[in-house]
Amino acid sequence: MTAALTLSNVHKRFGKAEIIRGVDLSIAPGERHAIIGPNGAGKSTLFNLITGRYGLSDGQVSLHGTKISGLAPHQVTRKGLSRSFQITNLFQRMSVFENLRCALLWSHGYKYSFWHLVGGQKRLNEQAEHLLEQLGLAKKRDVPASLLSYAEQRTLEIGTTIAGGADVILLDEPTAGMSLTERDHAMSLIHEVTRGKTLLVVEHDMGVVFELADRISVLVYGEIIASDVPEEIRGNPKVQEAYLGQ
Repeated sequence: MTAALTLSNVHKRFGKAEIIRGVDLSIAPGERHAIIGPNGAGKSTLFNLITGRYGLSDGQVSLHGTKISGLAPHQVTRKGLSRSFQITNLFQRMSVFENLRCALLWSHGYKYSFWHLVGGQKRLNEQAEHLLEQLGLAKKRDVPASLLSYAEQRTLEIGTTIAGGADVILLDEPTAGMSLTERDHAMSLIHEVTRGKTLLVVEHDMGVVFELADRISVLVYGEIIASDVPEEIRGNPKVQEAYLGQ
């Protein structure tokens, strides 16, 4: 079976500083894979390399067996890979509904066509309404994104991430800053909206990681020191020393 996402000997240098040092990773279709590691390990840099925000210094990234390293971020997205960010990335003055509808436009064939009025596009609007219900944001339909609570904004960003129909989803610390109740809601939402998709998530909350992931990779100083099922990672002495402080 061809892997959904493959990283082969991936390196990233900023000047003389080598941040990512030969990462190899293979994620199967439908797998939920978590990357953990201490602050400064290179987790967000790795996400930026996968999605084309940074260019690789060496190595290759492939999506379903096709090379995507070297492509611009929008080209990677059109290949079927989408991501969220640590810092919420929404159209703050637009309503919740409008944010979701914008995220759906490309997948509905509305490319750079400025002369079409989307208000009358029934199928597009129905799908945006469905997403509103799925996210639990129907009551906030017409509220500007800037007026949502922090947790609601994170929920909306998850919605815009999956709206385009990508089958490989990258989530960067999706539950950061949430209360326990908000975190539980986010976990249920992630399980629901990524069902049948391949998920790669960076997360510091170990409760979230061990509940969500099929496999976990531990990144330390730009290298993966362990990659295994949660039970094996939990008991790995190298992981306890490097990450859990034991």
